[in-house]
Amino acid sequence: MLPGKSLDRRTLLKGLGTAVALPLLDAMVPSFIRAATSKTAPPCRMAFLYVPNGIIMDEWVTSKLTGATPLPAELPRVASFLAPFRNEVMILGGLTQNGGRALGDGPGDHGRAGASYLTCVHPKKTNGRDLRAGVSVDQIAAERLQGRTRFASLELGCEEGVQGGSCDNGYSCAYSNSISWRTPSSPNPAEIRPRAVFERLFGPGDLDPDPARRARQQQYQQSILDVVTGDARRLSSTLGGSDKRKLDEYLSSIRDVEKRIQNAEQNPRPASPGVSPPAAGIPTDFAEHARIMMDLTTLAFQTDATRVVTLLLALEQSPRAYPEIGIPEAHHGLTHHQGDKEKIAKVTEINCFHMKQFAYLLEKLKSTPDGEGTLLDHAMVTYGSGLSDGNAHNHANLPLVLAGRGNGTLRPGRHVRYADETPMANLFVAMLDRMSVPVETLGDSNGQLGYLADF
Repeated sequence: MLPGKSLDRRTLLKGLGTAVALPLLDAMVPSFIRAATSKTAPPCRMAFLYVPNGIIMDEWVTSKLTGATPLPAELPRVASFLAPFRNEVMILGGLTQNGGRALGDGPGDHGRAGASYLTCVHPKKTNGRDLRAGVSVDQIAAERLQGRTRFASLELGCEEGVQGGSCDNGYSCAYSNSISWRTPSSPNPAEIRPRAVFERLFGPGDLDPDPARRARQQQYQQSILDVVTGDARRLSSTLGGSDKRKLDEYLSSIRDVEKRIQNAEQNPRPASPGVSPPAAGIPTDFAEHARIMMDLTTLAFQTDATRVVTLLLALEQSPRAYPEIGIPEAHHGLTHHQGDKEKIAKVTEINCFHMKQFAYLLEKLKSTPDGEGTLLDHAMVTYGSGLSDGNAHNHANLPLVLAGRGNGTLRPGRHVRYADETPMANLFVAMLDRMSVPVETLGDSNGQLGYLADF
């Protein structure tokens, strides 16, 4: 690089039908500018991960002491997967989604749990087209940040759901199968196809809708990196040693994800007995599917392709079984355990399996350099469910993890227990403020949420 010059932050590696964005490199900001101003600090990102049907709360952090305390030395079983990241997470308690409750509408807690989770609004009970919920926190951020990134937001998932018909006691399937809402009447269905997300980030973005034709086309496609290799070599020759390593590691990460997607497409594993086979190109193994989506989330944050992601790990009332961990029964049915110890043990295993995948994402974000820190330093990532006790359909004291440092605006390493009935919307208002997207209210929010940055 010439003295005093810098590489454009939006430089792309280009090839035929392909444009690969770059991570933040030292060459993009000369050292004298980095030292003199904070305006070049990496942006803050936010992600929301959702698991359905509640968590076995006896295996969660259940302290009723109001206020902030250091995380316990030993965490209960489900939460124990967070132990390697105890200095990067807060476990929050006492938060409630009142919009998930019946409020006179009778049964339908699963539909309301999904629809209210990020909107903080009680959804209209309907299984027709007259849907009504609210704009979700991710879409409030996406709309205000539009134009700063290539994609305002990404809505990802690991289980396919329909958007029409009735799924829960008169509530449309759209309520159960979407947590992101662009408008009060427009849910954002989650994209579950890894190839579609990969092509959106790095390819031409115009996948053939016919699976058979698409599969034939992809047999002849070059690797994304093969197409841009010449441009990558030219760029590398202008970089310093540290940036060369960053570029090499980044391109290796892309290639790793690409190979795993190709493997799912070309070598589909047979589904277990009693389990419906997934659509073409969808990994049969849940953990592999989830981790590819998490790797794509990491790459999207690393290249500043978006700053807002939702990941629906499974659907409310999910019929998914988990034979890979020895559980052939459907998750949702097991959560109606009525105190059956064997069923409770199986739900706990599923909760642990989900949490293990979340820990994988935390490790990816923590190990990915970003400016003077890591992606996890410059992010806010929540993990939780719209129900606490899935057997009782309880919408209070929801299980919730807030990971990351939010560009220095969060103080992790603690368990924070808020007063009962504190709206979860208060947390989302605080997160939006840290994204420089201030709002006065969101859903049923009623004030500031303390303890996020101090005791």
